[in-house]
Amino acid sequence: RAAFIMDRMMHKIGLHGKSFIPLLIGFGCNVPAIMATRTLESRRDRIMTMLITPFMSCSARLPVYILLVSAFFPVNQGLILLSVYLIGILLAIGTSFLLKKTLFAKSSDPLRSMAYMPFKTVPIMNMFAKSSDPFVMELPPYRMPTMRNTTIHMWGKAGQYLKKMGTIILFASILIWALGYFPLNRTTMADETEHLENSYIGQIGKAIEPVIRPLGFDWKMGVSIVTGLAAKEIVVSSMGILYHVPDAEENSQSLIESLQQQQYSNGQKVFTPLVAYGFMLFILIYFPCMAVIAAIRKEAGWKWAMFTIFYTTGLAWLVSFGVYQIGSLF
Repeated sequence: RAAFIMDRMMHKIGLHGKSFIPLLIGFGCNVPAIMATRTLESRRDRIMTMLITPFMSCSARLPVYILLVSAFFPVNQGLILLSVYLIGILLAIGTSFLLKKTLFAKSSDPLRSMAYMPFKTVPIMNMFAKSSDPFVMELPPYRMPTMRNTTIHMWGKAGQYLKKMGTIILFASILIWALGYFPLNRTTMADETEHLENSYIGQIGKAIEPVIRPLGFDWKMGVSIVTGLAAKEIVVSSMGILYHVPDAEENSQSLIESLQQQQYSNGQKVFTPLVAYGFMLFILIYFPCMAVIAAIRKEAGWKWAMFTIFYTTGLAWLVSFGVYQIGSLF
């Protein structure tokens, strides 16, 4: 029913009404959202929905938002957080328009949506839009769910998720841990921050610093971005280690104060409200976690998985660059 109600609006941006459900699921986790695109009959609709689903800000990104909003936006915190979600939705709409006009251009189809109601003999037909398959759906009467059916569906979906994605998340987590643990240097093991700085992942952060410097980011933020490739929840804990606050969480007052006090050698603040907002947008847009990429590869192939990696990361850089450079003028 929700898919049919949203069908007209979704068709205006080149998507099918059924795409609304995976996108809605994406605000919880992008992985089951990608898997939910199987309900779409058209491969074109499935791939388009997969490509814009990462812009739906999943719950794993929320701890990063809460940390930075609490630290640098003392007023209108709710509006700041809402704006991040809205920007993600707008980017998804813009990407859908772009894909509709380029990679997925298709001839028009006058019969856009049909729904057969059980209490009517005449089908309701929406005559509009230019692409995607006709929407044919029977809308059954509402029924109270049973505990047995609910449990069966929960068990099946949970097992499917753990089987296909648990191994990917585990492998990525081990890889990130290894990069942060090696090479072993006994003279620096007493200082975890110094050890992380000299580790392989610290070297990667310093290597990419020239690329992220135009965004207002330093190498420590670069390390947090790299660790976030495995799972976005790791970003906050990585920042806690880098800023001398072990076992930090998004509401850790000591981590908030540490971020506020960070300075470059010239005395300039590392984090400002502008940098913090640009960093939140980067976390929102860039490379979704490994599990999402694995899900896209499984459902659409390596080509679209690699496209997602480069497109989202490139777009994240452009958006954060624009926010920082334009905002610095004011």
